[in-house]
Amino acid sequence: MKFKLIVVLTVEKFTGDLITAGREAGATGVTVVSHGSGEGIEPLKSFLGASLANRTDLILFLVEEHMCRSIMDTLVVVGQMKDKHTGIAFQLDVEDAVGISRQISELVPLIDEKI
Repeated sequence: MKFKLIVVLTVEKFTGDLITAGREAGATGVTVVSHGSGEGIEPLKSFLGASLANRTDLILFLVEEHMCRSIMDTLVVVGQMKDKHTGIAFQLDVEDAVGISRQISELVPLIDEKI
């Protein structure tokens, strides 16, 4: 079984909805790193020297490769990622993973249906 890591960088107002949507779309777990900051091509404005940058959360989903695309599609919609300054999501190949035997046992029947 092969896995992908979905990495989501989002403004914190979408974090809860993205976690719920990812789980409902098939992710068996999630890790959140809260309260980062960042900016894209267009820097956010500042007010009297104070940055107006949104708080950014990092959301990580380790998912089975056959489920990745549908989960990503769901996250794009829920996180409104086609709009400016809302966030991005991307996937990375996972070479190896340990400590996920319970997730694998739950995923096997689901993946057998998809293949």
